[in-house]
Amino acid sequence: MQDAAAANDLMSCLQNEQRFGYLAVSLGYFDTLMSCSGSSTSSEMSDEDQALAGISPGLVRVSIGYTGTLEQRWSQLLAALKKTGIVDAYEKPSQEIRSA
Repeated sequence: MQDAAAANDLMSCLQNEQRFGYLAVSLGYFDTLMSCSGSSTSSEMSDEDQALAGISPGLVRVSIGYTGTLEQRWSQLLAALKKTGIVDAYEKPSQEIRSA
């Protein structure tokens, strides 16, 4: 994502509608947490340094917790991506992702 508004829409949908995880500044917790890195964990970096590091304003960092199954998390993430218009079609997770 290129902008923070799209990232925040996605994270709001994941937290409030999908019950996927929680918006957070720190990603150290047992449950799934997410943050918009450009305006939180990497905010001390200059815009130029963020660009050099590949941190776009809409980069969402996710720390998957150990609650729920991989299939639940994948389904919730895809539903939120679809609802926020980031992806157009629902896709089933590949065998590689399920066995990771």
